[in-house]
Amino acid sequence: METDRITTMVFKNNSNEFLCVTELNKENQNSVFNVRETDMTFIWNTGEKLNITVDKVPYHLLRNEIIFLTEFHKIDAIDVDTARMVRFNQSFFCIINHDNEVGSKGLLFFGATGVPVVTVDEQIVRDFEISWDIFMREMGQDDILQKDMLQSMLKRMLILSVRILRKSTNLNKLENSQADIIREFNYLVEGHFSKHHDVAFYASKLNKSPKTLSNLFSIVSQRAPLNIIHDRIMAHARLQINYTNLSIKEIAYELGYEDIQTFSRFFKNKEGISPVQYREKNAMLQN
Repeated sequence: METDRITTMVFKNNSNEFLCVTELNKENQNSVFNVRETDMTFIWNTGEKLNITVDKVPYHLLRNEIIFLTEFHKIDAIDVDTARMVRFNQSFFCIINHDNEVGSKGLLFFGATGVPVVTVDEQIVRDFEISWDIFMREMGQDDILQKDMLQSMLKRMLILSVRILRKSTNLNKLENSQADIIREFNYLVEGHFSKHHDVAFYASKLNKSPKTLSNLFSIVSQRAPLNIIHDRIMAHARLQINYTNLSIKEIAYELGYEDIQTFSRFFKNKEGISPVQYREKNAMLQN
């Protein structure tokens, strides 16, 4: 157990299992940038406002809103009054292996639909507060049951968040098996978007027809499956253009386009400008 100015408490062991809980403020807010391989992060805004930029996209969190991030999200900037951050690695708690217990795969983490933000209303804020208080107390323990208790509190906070997000995204309108199809689609897109751009590939993986997928998504969202695939491709394209020195041709190839013209047409159709113009525009904004 390690303690850093009582605002940060860390659990780690010889098995490379890692969990960190932090009371964020303006003095220590830069700790959010210390992301390691396989880290999952969620930040709960407890102040009046929290401004965070992820992959060049600004998010403005109100009090009791929670943002969920993986190691693949690039945090550019953050401005915190007060917030609470939980960060854990895959060794401590694997989102995939524990999906039947929590149901966060493809929803809170590893989803292709964007960065999830959960709004905790006043009726259940107390549930999160209780979880956090127990979290902090357990971080101070040192016995063979500590890890199990910490995992239980982590699961509780994730389950509470999943419930809110399922309701806000209309997943509650579906049977559990149908909602699981949508979550699995989101997860599959996250893993295969760079090579497979057609709905038929994902439908076959799910043993469903493209029409069935479209019908399910029409119940809960205005976004069709193909839109989700395209949006995920664009998110990665922007990321590579903004943060790497790869040529547009290399980025196109990385995203499964055999020729730069096809990729450029796709990008311009979505962004309004070509990939080259997009890179030049962002370079000017940074100077």
